[in-house]
Amino acid sequence: MKYKREIKAAFKVSIPVMMGYGVLGFAFGLLLVSFNYPWYLAPIMSLFIYAGALQFVAINFFNLKAGLIDIAIASWFVNLRQSFYGLSLIKRFKKTGKLKAYLIFGLTDETYALLTTIKDDEQLKKRWYYFFLTAFNQSYWFLGSTLGAIIGSNIEFNTAGLEFSLTALFVVLCIEQYKNLKNPIPFLVGAVASITALIFVPSDKMLVVSIFLSLLLLFFFRKRLDVNE
Repeated sequence: MKYKREIKAAFKVSIPVMMGYGVLGFAFGLLLVSFNYPWYLAPIMSLFIYAGALQFVAINFFNLKAGLIDIAIASWFVNLRQSFYGLSLIKRFKKTGKLKAYLIFGLTDETYALLTTIKDDEQLKKRWYYFFLTAFNQSYWFLGSTLGAIIGSNIEFNTAGLEFSLTALFVVLCIEQYKNLKNPIPFLVGAVASITALIFVPSDKMLVVSIFLSLLLLFFFRKRLDVNE
C-alpha cells in the first residue's frame, strides 16, 4: 500500500477521537431522530457540515424554523474559535497542495488538538498523514451519527444527558495538551477568561468574549510563555 506508514500512524493517533466521536456522533443521531427528523439527515450533515457543536445547535434551528440569515450569524459565532486556532496551522498546511481545502474543511477542535499535541514523525509524508488523520476523524463522526440515527429511528432511547459527551471529550483533550505543554499559564488564562465571561456576559455572547479575553491575556503573558518554552 502506497501510504501504509501514514495510514497506520494516523489511525493510531486518532484512536482517542474515535472513542469520543463514536459516542458523541451516536448521541447526535439519536437526538436528531428524537425530534422526528429523517435518519438520513444525520449522514448528510456529518458529510457536508461536519461541525459537532454546530450540528447539535442546528437541531434547534430546525425546530425554531430560523431564517438563513439567523442561521448564518449563529453559525459564525459558534465556529468563530476555529478562525483563531486555524491561524497557527497556516505554515503547517502550506505545502499540502490540493489537500489543503479538505484539511481546512475537516479541521475540528479534536483534530487541531492532535496536530498540536502529537510530535510528527519525520519519516512520514506530512500532507498525507494530515489528510488521513482528518479523514479518520470525520469517518468516526459520520459512522457514529449514522448508526445513532438508524438505531434511534427504530428503538426508543432516553437521550437526556448525552450531550455531555462533548464536554467530556474536551476535558480529555485538555489534559493531553497540559501533559505535552507542561505550562499552567495558558490553562489558567483560559479558566479565568471563561469564568469571567460566564459571570459578567450573557450566555449567547460568552464564547466570543471568553476567546477575545483569552487572547488579550495570552498577549499580556507572552514574554513569560516564551521564557518557559
